[in-house]
Amino acid sequence: QVQLVESGGGLVQVGDSLRLSCAVSGRTVSTTGMGWFRQAPGKEREFVAALPSSGASRIYANSVAGRFIISRDNAANMVWLQMNSLKREDTAVYYCAASGSRGLTPNLYYRRDVYNAWGQGTQVTVSS
Repeated sequence: QVQLVESGGGLVQVGDSLRLSCAVSGRTVSTTGMGWFRQAPGKEREFVAALPSSGASRIYANSVAGRFIISRDNAANMVWLQMNSLKREDTAVYYCAASGSRGLTPNLYYRRDVYNAWGQGTQVTVSS
């Protein structure tokens, strides 16, 4: 059974940094496409970043490119999301997700339906 557990969320100020972690069990992150999504109140869950299993380049939403970095620790079987220069609009619940498919082309990682395992989410609140 696949389990994803996020942690690291909290209340920060505009311009601060935060690192989210996702502990994965039941699946090996080195061979699994991993992603981060977020959902703000009253909005749809949206793609943030992805790390393809194929070793292809990291993928980012335009809104976070240049500020966020997704990475993984194969030994610890964890995925990280380093968030820098946080803005108020980054406030959301952040979810870690694991893809159940292999050989995905990069454009597919934006889609929620290619992920078949999700964490419970961690709240990030950015205040001014």
